[in-house]
Amino acid sequence: MLSPMLKIHNQRKASECLQPEGLLGDCMLKYGQELGEDSTFGSALTDMGKAMKLMAEVKESFDINVKETFIDPLQLVHDEDLNEISHHLKRLEGRRLDYDYKRKHVGKIPDNEITQAMEKFEESKAMAERCMFNFLENDVEQVGQLALFIQAALEYHQQSANILQPLQRKLRMR
Repeated sequence: MLSPMLKIHNQRKASECLQPEGLLGDCMLKYGQELGEDSTFGSALTDMGKAMKLMAEVKESFDINVKETFIDPLQLVHDEDLNEISHHLKRLEGRRLDYDYKRKHVGKIPDNEITQAMEKFEESKAMAERCMFNFLENDVEQVGQLALFIQAALEYHQQSANILQPLQRKLRMR
């Protein structure tokens, strides 16, 4: 869902806001200005619109941060590590089938072909095991990426709260 949104965003650039908060902020600013600063509701709408625009910027920053620190590395793990493991497992299965076939037909197939099939099977097994081991060794890095994601989420919510708390006090005073 994020990918099409980013594609649209890259096409439309920063001049247009994609965040719902930004669209709501634009609407509030427009109608707050139409009502005028003399109107309590109009000035409250204008203040709220400004806050919503700020929240849209914070959310946009959060989206970009999450994509760069969490989604892209996760996609990289999928595209590289998991695909490599899958490739080696498919190769291992093919070589296992070849070795089993040649083992069952001892006497019809020369011993050197059976030995060669066994060596290829063992080689593929070792390579698949190594790839899986390397993937599991990256647990610390993957947990670190989750920690970055949580940090970004916390920062987003703290910034949002920092925007909304003064607005709430201002509206209560009105």
